[in-house]
Formats: sequence, C-alpha cells, structure tokens
Amino acid sequence: MGESSTDTPQGVGHVSVLLKEAITFLAVRRGGTYIDATVGLGGHSYEIARRLGAAGRLIGLDKDPAALERAQERLAVGAGRLPVSQNQTPTDWPEITLLHGSFADLARGQVANASGGVDGILADLGMSSLQLNDAARGFSFQAEGPLDMRMNPQSEPTAEQVVNHLGERELADVIYEFGEERRSRRIARAIVRSRPILTTAQLAAVISAAARPMNPAERRIHPATRTFQALRIFVNRELDDLRALLESAPQLLEPGGRLVVISFHSLEDRMVKDAMREGAKLGQYKLLTRKPVTASEEEIDRNPRARSAKLRAAEKV
Repeated sequence: MGESSTDTPQGVGHVSVLLKEAITFLAVRRGGTYIDATVGLGGHSYEIARRLGAAGRLIGLDKDPAALERAQERLAVGAGRLPVSQNQTPTDWPEITLLHGSFADLARGQVANASGGVDGILADLGMSSLQLNDAARGFSFQAEGPLDMRMNPQSEPTAEQVVNHLGERELADVIYEFGEERRSRRIARAIVRSRPILTTAQLAAVISAAARPMNPAERRIHPATRTFQALRIFVNRELDDLRALLESAPQLLEPGGRLVVISFHSLEDRMVKDAMREGAKLGQYKLLTRKPVTASEEEIDRNPRARSAKLRAAEKV
C-alpha cells in the first residue's frame, strides 16, 4: 500500500512511499524474520527480501487479493534475478509467505509462525495506486465507479450500503469521527435526502453541493475528500485493525526488533505516536523518531501522494 506508479530502475514498476527511510529504520538483519503487515504491491517487501538472504523469512499480509497477486509476481521476479551485489546470488532469497488477511490477524495469533520472535514489523497504511486508479473499486471521487471501497472484496459492508442505509445521525458521526469533517451534519443530511446514491461521482456531487468551500484554505482540498476518507476507514475497519497491530507488536517483536509505521492522515499518526510513546513509558520501546519522518521535496515532486506520509519507528527493548 501507499505506492505510486513511478517506474523504478529495476523495471518492476511502483515505488513505495518513504522506501529508503523505512528500510533504514527497519535495519533488516540477514537471516531474520520480518512481517510486512501491508504488503501492497510488494515494494517494501522486495527491499526487505533483498537484505534477508536464504536463511531469512518474510511474512506479508494484505486484505486485497489483487494486490497480493501483484506482490507475488514482483517477489517471484526477485527470487530469479541476477545477483544484485557481490554478497547475493540468485538463490540467496528468503522464504516468503504471503497471506490474504488483515494485520489484525497477527494480534489474534492467526498467522502461523508469527506468534513471537520477529525481528521487525513494517506497516505502510497508505492506499496503493492499484486501488486508487481502478474506478471499479470505488475509492476515488475523481472517476465514475460503484460505491464499493472494500480492500477485501469478500468483506461487508460496501460504501454503498453505508451511504444508503445508515441513519442520518450515525452517518454524520462516521463522517466527523473518521474524516474529521466539520460539516458532517450538513453532508449527512444532503446524502440522506439524495438517496439512493449508487456511484462515486453521484456521491461526490452531493457532497460538493452541500459543502462548498468557504475560504481559500478549504478550496485547496476537494469537498468530498474527508467524507470519502471516512467511508473508506469505516468500511475497512482500518483504525480497529491498526489498534490491534499496535497492541500486539510488543509481544511479537524480539528484543532489538523494530516497528516501523507509515501513516497518511492525522487519525492514524496520532494512534501510532501515542502507542509508541506509551510503550516507551512502559519500558517496552526505545523511540527512534521523536518527530515523524516526512518525504523530501524530491520524492513529493515524483509522487504527490507522499506529501501526507509520516513515518514513526520504535525498537523493542
């Protein structure tokens, strides 16, 4: 997740946000066991695998089966590549296990051989270009598509079900809580009056009419941005899953193991910051980032989505 469609020198397409920084903070140990909790299109996983060697193990999870399929292809290419350094041979590739599921499954102990003793956990919480650019997935208000927004197409509910069946007050609460949208009541009222709403474009139009920007600051962001964010988070239970991951990480990590999280909005970043600081107070973690690491201007120029990315890292004591 969190990957753009920028071509890489390796020719495998898609470069992950804050890739260099994430790998640096993860400090991959050769022969170790690592979890990529949001494998996405495999950008971070590929770089972790390169550093692990044949004795290492990488476990990757993702809710989205389409992303897992692409990651599998990318990592298989890596397994058969020519040596990338004098210390690596074509067979010097770790055992890789890709699993369809949420990283909350780690907390429930549902991931085999990951119940303890891992050397690092990486979670990139952003959306992948595969999801955002496919209008049929319904994540973007910039293209006509069904109101779906599910990362896992086998889960419930869809955004259409939420938009058309939630009560006005509950819908306003979702938009306010998960989108931090001050005009949530006005938007919820407009949505209820416009039902049924079946497409992303229809929903975006209803929101835009109900919440016209009042000042220059509001004009910089599309009126539907926060509501679409709120619906996506609610549909995919993103904050619940993140909370479960943050609670389970201290038990999963070996001493010296590292937790690296890249978030893309303030709700996530606040949760990560609070969990890591609380862990430090309890003597579980040593904080590696007092302030969040952000993308360079050069990376933002290459990939505008990187602008909102924030990386935080901690080491298990």
